[in-house]
Amino acid sequence: MQFNGMDSYLKIVEWMKACGDTTAMADEIKYSHPIMLIQTLEGTMAANPTDWIIKGVKNEFYPCKNDIFVETYEECDS
Repeated sequence: MQFNGMDSYLKIVEWMKACGDTTAMADEIKYSHPIMLIQTLEGTMAANPTDWIIKGVKNEFYPCKNDIFVETYEECDS
């Protein structure tokens, strides 16, 4: 899911909870622009607007920069 501010923040948190992840907590901190802090296996990482939140193979969540996401993944029918 792509993080673009408060609306997407709420959807991402719901998605994380629906996936059963009780260790990954997400918080939004408002500076000059919103960021989302995500507890990953490597520690706390910040997602900025346009970053993607990815669910890994161990059901962990982490942010991915938009340019890397676009180069790495393809859209598929769900």
